[in-house]
Amino acid sequence: MNITLSLGPLVSLIAGLLILVMPRLLNYIVALYLIIIGIIGIFGMGSSHF
Repeated sequence: MNITLSLGPLVSLIAGLLILVMPRLLNYIVALYLIIIGIIGIFGMGSSHF
């Protein structure tokens, strides 16, 4: 049985959970998420497709 994880949905899940637990972190989490997704989009990060 193979289990594959995509980086985008995993980062989204972690960000969502952090926002639920600590809503004051919303700005930082959104900013970090956008930066991470942007870097992945620019550099390709392997064969990840979002």
